[in-house]
Amino acid sequence: MASTFLSPYCFLFSLLVLFSTASPSRISSLIANLSPKTQAFSDSSSLASDGKRLELPLLGNSEACIQDPVDLAFGYYPLLHSLHAKMFFYFVKSPKNVSDPVVLWVAGGPGCSGAGSLFNGNGPYYISDDMTLCSNKYGWEKVSNIIFVDQPTGTGFSFSTDEHDIRQDLHDVSNDLYDFLQRFFTEYDQLARNDFYIAGESYAGHYIPALATRVQQGNRFKEGIHINLKGFAIGNGLTNSGIQYGAYTEYALRKNLIKRNDKIRIDAMFPECTKLVRQCESGGDWSCVLAYHECERIYKELKKIVGNRYEFDIRKECGSNCSDGFSRVETFLNKKEVKYALGVGDIEFKMFREGVFNAMHGDIMKNLAVGIPALLEDGLKVLIYAGAEDLRCNYIGIFEWVEDMEWYGRADFKKSGIAPFAVDGSVAGWLKTHGPLTFLTVNEAGHYVPMDQPKVALQMIQSWMAADVPMAGADVGRATY
Repeated sequence: MASTFLSPYCFLFSLLVLFSTASPSRISSLIANLSPKTQAFSDSSSLASDGKRLELPLLGNSEACIQDPVDLAFGYYPLLHSLHAKMFFYFVKSPKNVSDPVVLWVAGGPGCSGAGSLFNGNGPYYISDDMTLCSNKYGWEKVSNIIFVDQPTGTGFSFSTDEHDIRQDLHDVSNDLYDFLQRFFTEYDQLARNDFYIAGESYAGHYIPALATRVQQGNRFKEGIHINLKGFAIGNGLTNSGIQYGAYTEYALRKNLIKRNDKIRIDAMFPECTKLVRQCESGGDWSCVLAYHECERIYKELKKIVGNRYEFDIRKECGSNCSDGFSRVETFLNKKEVKYALGVGDIEFKMFREGVFNAMHGDIMKNLAVGIPALLEDGLKVLIYAGAEDLRCNYIGIFEWVEDMEWYGRADFKKSGIAPFAVDGSVAGWLKTHGPLTFLTVNEAGHYVPMDQPKVALQMIQSWMAADVPMAGADVGRATY
């Protein structure tokens, strides 16, 4: 179903308003989730013990469409190091084994709600065209206890009564997520010893390395409950912007979206982008804003040629009118009876908050890959995966920054071969792995792998968490991506 509302679900650079470090007054005018007129639940303490299930009468004809009801807990946690911020979350317990890993799923944006994946990706449900809630037989709760969050403050149903709680950098964002996890594992203390993983897509390529570093810091200095972090997975992420911008034309050429002369012309713009990215790495937010706008010129030139191809899935020709089913999530969560059941007061739900995006403007061009080698040294497993049909966060740029990382296994990773990733006997993608680092491309998928290839995504995360991903080393006739 096409929609003309904002198609967020990644980092919608085209929406950006140029300003450097946003003032609180400027930010508050952009954020709708400040001071809801009808007070939302103060916290989730009444919901946490066994979870609260959305009653089926609220969900139209869903009873016939839900084969495996799950306990969906939801609510707010106040954030310790904020003035009045409250983070909204959904939590689905593994129906099979309480000892399954705990997974925190982080959406992109900045400013995209975790509900997009909960109801249209790797959660237990999906929403049909007639607003019926149906079981997703490939939801990740089959192999984990999974949390979906609305973050940073102002995203989805998360809110604050003080404009100073709107975050502008990853330092504050990761502190808020760490505070959230401390509160979560305090209430769900029976899960605190479980293996813990962070996963997400798109701008989570920024969020996840920062949060993993924050968790490791908290564990090292015994700041609170020890979080048993084992690794993290990033799907079609924006992690090293400088390298990834430089890969746009190569991807477009390989996919026959542009001609070689187009590539040569557009590539001539890249040196200035590179220069400003370097200044961003050593300067402040304003230099990063300048770098973003210069580098974005490259993408805009490319888009003029690519035309109506959907940037998050080039197999589709629908331009900005592609909704990928997310418009149904927005409609569903704005139903009066659903909002009442969730206890979110009068907050209007939006899949994407432009104000949150703008507040994080100075963060976009920063390189988060630089922190990953230390996390690999700590023994964490890292899975970087990419749907092959995504232009915006394409697999070529992602693979380039993965190979560019300076870590102890870099030489052996580069020498390792590329092996097929099989699901039900068919090649679903191609992987390259050495030690704790795995890179995987997923066939027939765009930006949202769990949505486009749900069965493949479930097997991917299950195999990876179980250390069951086959080692790539055999000569399978492919040396590079």
